[in-house]
Amino acid sequence: MNAFEQFLHSLEGEMERPGNYGWFHLMFVGIILVLTVLACIYFFVKKRPDSHLRIFAGVLWGIIFVLEIYKQLIYSFNFDEATGVVTWDYQWYAFPFQLCSSPLYLLPFVAFMKEGKFRDSIMSFLSTFALFGGLAVFFYPNDVFVGTIGINIQTMVHHGTQIITGVAFLVYNRKKLNFKYFFSGGIVYAVMISIAMILNLTVPFGTDETFNMFYISPNFPSTLPILSIIYEQVDYFVFFLVYLVGFFAIAALIFGIACLVRFLKKLAQTRTVSAIKWDE
Repeated sequence: MNAFEQFLHSLEGEMERPGNYGWFHLMFVGIILVLTVLACIYFFVKKRPDSHLRIFAGVLWGIIFVLEIYKQLIYSFNFDEATGVVTWDYQWYAFPFQLCSSPLYLLPFVAFMKEGKFRDSIMSFLSTFALFGGLAVFFYPNDVFVGTIGINIQTMVHHGTQIITGVAFLVYNRKKLNFKYFFSGGIVYAVMISIAMILNLTVPFGTDETFNMFYISPNFPSTLPILSIIYEQVDYFVFFLVYLVGFFAIAALIFGIACLVRFLKKLAQTRTVSAIKWDE
């Protein structure tokens, strides 16, 4: 092994594969919950300059970008302890273009663009569709855990970052929450789905490995909970329609909850002001 390969090998520390709601999982649930609350407080207590939001997005993007590079290298690197032979083989199933990978491509727009409709659409997507992806994995990790310490940390940090940014963006843009704002995020989702489908239909011609971006490939079964069952029971077109409608519905639910919280806050403020005037 050369020095770089020795370095990678040193990052392949082993651990017992964590289980759902075991100590490792719950530890990160607690950490991400605290960080999310702190981010919300920071952007809620007072109106922050746009530069603060951009720095926030840029720092979190830098963290997940570095960890994604680590993940791709570790998955491609293999060292045979018995023979001492190093082999490199890219694992196409781990190609980073899933719903949960979207912050890798979209957070830079938030970090480097000034406020505007295009950036708002990106933030809308990240605070609804992508937020759901992070929440789903975080609260039901299922098969995302492996026996490598670094990969498990990368998984929790990556999906935890989706939660932090998604909720923080909802708080930051709370005055913009309306149907038009949500719909703009839906357009971004449609673009991401379209790119995923193009990749699913072209990349497999160059490899015989599993390649299923957004888990919507017509050539490989979906492995997502519930959707995997639907995939086996219906025609692909029906599965794809259920997939689209389902994700839109859940994203709309998240958006609706955010709007409800904003409404209740305004209602509480109105009643407080009325009570003060009555006392006077």
